Formats: sequence, structure tokens, C-alpha cells
Amino acid sequence: MREYVEAGAPPLPAAEQVELAVEVFRMLADPTRVRLLWLLREGEAPVLQLAEQVGKPQATVSQHLAKLRLARLVTTRRQGAQVFYALTNEHVSQLVVDGVRHAEHLGPGVPAHHACPALAAPKQTR
Repeated sequence: MREYVEAGAPPLPAAEQVELAVEVFRMLADPTRVRLLWLLREGEAPVLQLAEQVGKPQATVSQHLAKLRLARLVTTRRQGAQVFYALTNEHVSQLVVDGVRHAEHLGPGVPAHHACPALAAPKQTR
């Protein structure tokens, strides 16, 4: 294990990037938001469907989705009276997958994504 940073190590990210990353992690610090992002890995969905899937009132889910949109983790598309939400890009999908997979490693036994090969590959988004 290295005891010091080597001279050729990559430079630290810019302060602005670090602040934006902190905001992203702040958005992931809520179980409902993690569940919503996980569901959106499958593709875009309207608020009502997402609310049913996470078992929360539509107003609560709408508030969470608004925060995720402000943090640029999701995008919206309006079709008539319905608003559809989708992940902004594949990086958001990978971030959520990596967070959940890491959490699986913190528990006892073999993580589910190692025990079942079908769970190992993350779902692809557009």
C-alpha cells in the first residue's frame, strides 16, 4: 500500500467539479431518490407510475424528481398532461448501480450481483 502520493499522480479535480460531485452525492442521500433513479435505468416513466412503484404519494415523488432535475440527474419530456422522467445520461445509471453494488458488498455473504450473473451487468440507458 502506498504511504504517500507519488509525483506522477493525477491532479485533484477542480474545486467546481468537487462541489458539483458533492451536490450529486447529496441527492443520492435519500432512499426514495435512489429507488427512483434505479427504476429510471429501465427507461423513461411518468410520475404516477414511479409513485406506484416506490409506494409513495405522487406529490412526494414529484418533489423528489424536481430536486433530481435541478441537480441535472434526470430530464423531462411532456406529452399532453403527463411529464415523463428519464436519466440524464449513462453516468447517472452507473453511479446508482455502483452505489447499490458497493452497499451489497458491505453486508454478509456473497453479494447478489455476484451470486446471480444476470444482476452483474448494469442496465443500459440511452
